[in-house]
Parts: sequence; structure tokens; C-alpha cells
Amino acid sequence: MGIDTVAVDLGSRSYEVRIGPGLIGRAGAEIAPLLKRRKVAVVTDETVAAAHLAALVAAFEAEGIAVSALALPPGEGTKGWPQFSRTVEWLLEEKVERRDVVVAFGGGVVGDLVGFACAVLRRGVRFVQLPTTLLAQVDSSVGGKTGINTAQGKNLVGAFHQPSLVLADIDVLATLPARDFLAGYGEVVKYGLLGDAAFFDWLEANGPRMAAGDAVARQFAVRRSVEMKAGIVSRDETEEGERALLNLGHTFCHALEKATGYGERLLHGEGVAIGCALAFELSQRMGLCSQEAPSRVRAHLRGMGMKVDLADIPGDLPDAAALVALMGQDKKVIDGRLRFVLARGIGEAFVAEDVPPGLVTGLLAEALDQKSRR
Repeated sequence: MGIDTVAVDLGSRSYEVRIGPGLIGRAGAEIAPLLKRRKVAVVTDETVAAAHLAALVAAFEAEGIAVSALALPPGEGTKGWPQFSRTVEWLLEEKVERRDVVVAFGGGVVGDLVGFACAVLRRGVRFVQLPTTLLAQVDSSVGGKTGINTAQGKNLVGAFHQPSLVLADIDVLATLPARDFLAGYGEVVKYGLLGDAAFFDWLEANGPRMAAGDAVARQFAVRRSVEMKAGIVSRDETEEGERALLNLGHTFCHALEKATGYGERLLHGEGVAIGCALAFELSQRMGLCSQEAPSRVRAHLRGMGMKVDLADIPGDLPDAAALVALMGQDKKVIDGRLRFVLARGIGEAFVAEDVPPGLVTGLLAEALDQKSRR
């Protein structure tokens, strides 16, 4: 397999996403043209560092590039003020300058946190995304959304800060635990559901091959997902309109993540999958799409062995009214009104601002009732 390149067209802030095998081993050569001096600072997490940091350091040293590295604790809990402050302080201690490049080497947590640190450090330092999870490769590494979580909710503090380059090494996906791969697949499915019915057809046929480790299928799915996101971001960088479609499933997801403490009970991509299923069910109840659409979404997710319902989340959850209240902190709230991404069918998503709260509460109450019966 060769390297696929997808351009994110943002004028002077344009960059490429390169997708393919062996990119960690080639990272030094790929990133060297960006450097004003032969030095990089790498921020990663302890899990990724143990598995892949030595290979990345060797790739830089082969090009005569000096490397310093910081490894943060793994997990969503890292994406908050304490580790953000630690990262900024470390970058300052490393004397990172505005003309330097910082490498975010990890999943979405590392990419979001490091991107935000680079956005505020010296009022803007360049960074490269080197995503190591499926979720990060298809979603969080592309588009320049950076940020951290707070006690009030997810991603409420952050900035738009575009990377200078994204390197998505398909080989690294083979080292992911099955649960993490499937969590990332939740974001892949989202792209088909929001705007490409033919891609969803392809996923129905080829999703099991991806889960089984087929590298060709994985590279195609990553490339198609990135193409879709790059196109949307190029047209709407700061989410004034079309980019909001990328939040399909996320209004439900963010409330569920908050309710479960941003921990191992519910991974982000698992919440997205459940949220997509709920969004299609809500769409059907509002008469926007046929019953076939939510049934097909659930059948595919279930067939892939993914979480689909609230009943699939271990432990207790707040009641329906409390979950709706958690949605009130979502970034997509305008004038106190919840906005949902709904669908007229598979591949036909749109943003709705007139969803009756009682309908959402009723949907969640039924889902919680089914959970209590299991």
C-alpha cells in the first residue's frame, strides 16, 4: 500500500493529512521540512510511549533531529487542567519557541490537549498530529479543534488551532485493543450516516474485515473519513454552519460521558455510536425518516459487537431529566435551546433547533427503562 494524501484547504493554514503504513518510521523525514531548527518536543501518553516512542525517536534521530519527550497518564482523565498545566510548563522548560514544532503522539486525548497547549503557548506554536488510534486518525486529529474537559462538561475550554501536518500510520492500528478499535469505528460510521450513504453501504459489507485487521480496508475507511471531514472543515472551519453535522450523536454522547465520569465505563467512540442510534431513533419518532433507518443503524453497530443502547453501559445512570439537563452544558446550545443533528435517512443529516425537550426525555426514559429490565 502507498501513502494517501488528503488536503485540508484553509488558505494560509492549509495542511496535508498523510495516511498509510510505516509513517512512524518515516516521521523524521516527513516532519523535517517543517523545522527551522533540528529539534522537536514530543508529548505522548505512557501507553503509547511504551509501545511506540522508541521507534519515533529513532526516526527523528536518523534525520539528525534532537528529541525531548513527555509522557502523560493515559485516559480521558488526563484531558483536564492539571495535565494541561503540566504540559505547558514542560514545553516552556524545554524552551520551545514559536518557530518550533511540537508533536502530539497519541489518541484524541493527547491530540486535543497538546493542540490547545500549542494554541496558547507563546500565543501560538506549530504542532504536528501523529494519531495512534482509529478515532484520532479519522476525527480528532483533523480540523483544528483543541481543548480540555472541565467539571462543567466536555471540551468547554479550548481553541481552534490547526496542525501543520497529520501523519496517520495505519500499521499502529494493529496494536489497538479490540475495544479501542471499535470505539474509533463509532466515528467512522458517523461519516456514512451524516453524509455518504454509499460509504455506509461499504461499511456494512467491509466493517468486519476492518475489525479483523484488513489493512487495505482500514486505510480506505480512514481516507474516506478524512476526506469527508477535510471537505467540511475547509468550508466551515469554526462551526458556523455545516461543520455542526460532525456532531451527529455527540449531544447524547457528551451527556453520557459526563454521567459516567469520562472513564472506562464509556469510551468516547462508544458514546458516539449510542448517540447515533438515539439520534436516528429520535428522527424516526419525529417523522423525519423511516423505521428502516434506525433499525439498520442498530443492526450494523450490533453486528460489529459495539455498544448500541443505554443498557450496554455498565452501572447506574441518572434519570432522563438529569441527562437532558447535562445536555444543557453542551457547546451546541444556543439561547438555551438544545440543537441536535438529526437525519432524514442514512447519509442525510441536518441540524435541528426545534426538537421538543419532552420527546428527548421520553426517548431516554424508555431507554433507561429497558436498561433497568436487563
